[in-house]
Amino acid sequence: MQALVDDSQGQPRRMALGLDFQRLSMLLAVMHRHGGIHTSGQDVYVNVVGGVKVIETGSDLAVLLACASSIKEKPLPSSLAVFGEVGLSGEIRPVPNGQERLKEAMKHGFKHAIIPKANAPAKGAPQFKG
Repeated sequence: MQALVDDSQGQPRRMALGLDFQRLSMLLAVMHRHGGIHTSGQDVYVNVVGGVKVIETGSDLAVLLACASSIKEKPLPSSLAVFGEVGLSGEIRPVPNGQERLKEAMKHGFKHAIIPKANAPAKGAPQFKG
């Protein structure tokens, strides 16, 4: 997931490639209301890497972290895996197949993960570092 948030030179633009535009708008509103991060005067571009089209809500948290990373100019580590659905009140909801997602992320070399608490690995399962 990639995001670029920059000052607008007029009417702010929103662009979502590989992601539902309405979902992006909702996530930006949640980030503003519950995270205190404003994008009202900024252009927001979100791109799902690899030309993939995401149709499920498990990427919500990744979208918000990518946007916040761009706004704060603090890059996220390439070893970080992120998933979770974000609700209108800002809560992070678990996603289906959370354990399988973590296993696949580990196979692909991810070392850290930010996930919903309910998707945390069971005791005794291989663990991420964070």
